[in-house]
Amino acid sequence: MPISEGMNLALMLSESGIIDNAIHELMMQPQVMMAAESNPGIKSAMKRQINKWRGQVQQRITKVSVEDQFQREISLYQEVSQWEPAYFREHVHEAVKQLEGQSTYYFKAKSLLDKDVQKQNPMFQQFFCHQWYQHLTQALTEAQMNELEQHKEKLLSDLYQRIETMQQMDEVTEAGDETKAGRLWDMAKAKLTRTDVTTLKTMATFLKKNDGLQEIAEKLGRMANEIDDPNKARVRSEDLKMVEERSDSVTDDIVGIHESDDLSKLLPNEAMFLAYPELEVVFYKHLVDKRLLNYRMQGAQRKLRRVKAYKRQTKQVEQDKGPFIVCIDASGSMNGFPEQCAKALAYGLMQIALAEDRDCYVIMFSTQQITYELTKQDGLREVLNFLSYSFHGGTDLGPVLDQSIDLMLGEKYKNADLVVLSDFIAPAQPTEMLKRINKLKEHKNRFHAVSLSKYGNPELMTIFDHCWSYHPSRLGRLFKWR
Repeated sequence: MPISEGMNLALMLSESGIIDNAIHELMMQPQVMMAAESNPGIKSAMKRQINKWRGQVQQRITKVSVEDQFQREISLYQEVSQWEPAYFREHVHEAVKQLEGQSTYYFKAKSLLDKDVQKQNPMFQQFFCHQWYQHLTQALTEAQMNELEQHKEKLLSDLYQRIETMQQMDEVTEAGDETKAGRLWDMAKAKLTRTDVTTLKTMATFLKKNDGLQEIAEKLGRMANEIDDPNKARVRSEDLKMVEERSDSVTDDIVGIHESDDLSKLLPNEAMFLAYPELEVVFYKHLVDKRLLNYRMQGAQRKLRRVKAYKRQTKQVEQDKGPFIVCIDASGSMNGFPEQCAKALAYGLMQIALAEDRDCYVIMFSTQQITYELTKQDGLREVLNFLSYSFHGGTDLGPVLDQSIDLMLGEKYKNADLVVLSDFIAPAQPTEMLKRINKLKEHKNRFHAVSLSKYGNPELMTIFDHCWSYHPSRLGRLFKWR
């Protein structure tokens, strides 16, 4: 076996189809087939997961050959196969001695060397190396198959876990579009207990009953497309528009007297020339010279005209939607109904983020900050950790705004929506903070506030683009300030 062939042996085995066969066996499992066919979004997400697994496994089993055991044996094989026949007969026993306790070919090699007649055969070296090559191929294949089986069992276990979680989530989440189902599959790595399902179900029920919170979440989801992009050039456009133009031929009003030859607008005293034969020639002369006194009429008539204007082309361009950064006031004053509302609204925003392929981060703040990434892998565990967090401490809005602004300065958070949920019983922010926020607004980042108290500081909330108040009375009122 040439040196290059020996180095690529493991790679050739990994590309021999054993991985494809393993994937085929996985996909033929009844539970996996039913899950894939239940929703196109799940099928697509499952395909992405398996393709990623395929690349990882191919890379892993290719590295089997570089493990110490195989690497030393392959190097020794390459060396022995290049020896001259005389040198081979003299040193082959030493080479075989190195295989003792390291390779199962050791016993086969000793058996071949014990036959002195064979060693004198000029073809013995080639036969000996060929047998060794066959052994290496078989040993590597077995090692790779063992490695593959271990990874396949892990993947199958993960698929079953996600299928179980998705079935449990059917009780919690209403049917959505394909993208939402696919993102939920990516998050479904967490194993849910009965208590977890009850927690999610309770939150979904609360959000459904308080439809005002769902309305706020939906409005926040749409706002990324309702802005003009300052980076896009203004383009010239033409529209047909009905316009009014002044015209002397429209008899709306009498505005004066002028000389003309229009007999329909003739002043009565001009007709007196016709009463006397000797003056009749004067009348006709004035008519020819257009000197007859006429009423001056004026009015407006409507015409369709093409009106040219410049406008931004973003009205025809879909905006890239950035992530949601949801800052939730976790102070003690938010206990009770405000805490439930804050958690429910964040849960609703997570569902919108899933449907729109956006990320959703929650930052709990009081005297410290805790961050949850709700839409990441194993995101359901993050959701449950977030929902189980107890509110306590005081309100300190400044540090969480600083942290959010630092995040929004990065490319990943371009066109992001920052949503602050609080009772806003806190002092106004300094001027320097306002300048940083206004600078980010120029780069399409939006700042929203949802007040969960009647006693929020109005001056504090002036820094936000949109402010909602949600503290419903028994009638469940929802209103928007501006």
